[in-house]
Amino acid sequence: MKKLLSLITVTASIVLIFSSCQSEQEWEQLFNGRDLSNWDMYLGSSLGPEFDDLAEAATIEGVYSVVEEEGENVIRISGEINGSLATRESFENYHLKLVFKWGDEVFSRRNSGLLYHSFGDFGVAFGTWMPNIEFQMMHQSLGDNYLMENTTVETEAFRDEELGQFVYTPGAERLTFGAHANGRHVRKNPDNENPLGQWNTIELYSFGRTAVHVVNGVTVMVNYNTGTWENGQIQPLTSGKIQIQSEGAELFVKSVDVRPITEIPAEVMQ
Repeated sequence: MKKLLSLITVTASIVLIFSSCQSEQEWEQLFNGRDLSNWDMYLGSSLGPEFDDLAEAATIEGVYSVVEEEGENVIRISGEINGSLATRESFENYHLKLVFKWGDEVFSRRNSGLLYHSFGDFGVAFGTWMPNIEFQMMHQSLGDNYLMENTTVETEAFRDEELGQFVYTPGAERLTFGAHANGRHVRKNPDNENPLGQWNTIELYSFGRTAVHVVNGVTVMVNYNTGTWENGQIQPLTSGKIQIQSEGAELFVKSVDVRPITEIPAEVMQ
């Protein structure tokens, strides 16, 4: 009997170790820590008329590079021109985690975004990006929604008349947003951005037509019924490529990891 119990204990331990290894291996590293060979890169429009000379001089190699920061290799996006660093693969039903911080060099403002459900061609949105739903990374707006081109979502939001903006408000009426209804922008709630110079961890949970923005462990936006507005109707949008913006300032990205999910955890949905 003791031998049987010992065998069961050993077997259970092996199963737990194997399960743990499997869980760890679920993450796919989109940044390999060496180079950007598995990404597409695109340079688009100028940051503005006063930055036209910088845009004309910009090169792919200068805007997107891998450098050493705090003893490890990270992606550096220089920011002097609007540009896109984009995955070649499309993703559906996933949990994505990105770790970033702002550098010291600022041209226009500290602005960038994690652009998800991206589709179509570079250059369609603002002369630079594929159409997408944006998880805003701009300093002091980390976690906001911005809907490019014909993308649309439904979000529980309340209009703050003092701000003149809609703010994500759990439990509020679910409103439709997009160019065709209530505008493209919804403010995150709460603000959970770390101070400048510190690393931020942002997470995107996307399952079916629901997408959740998480900033440093706190849910700041929940989107429902992600879609596109076409010929007076909303068409479902559940997948797409990931883009990271060059848009005005130096940005360092430590890691970009993704793994498949079968649901969005209840605690993430608040």
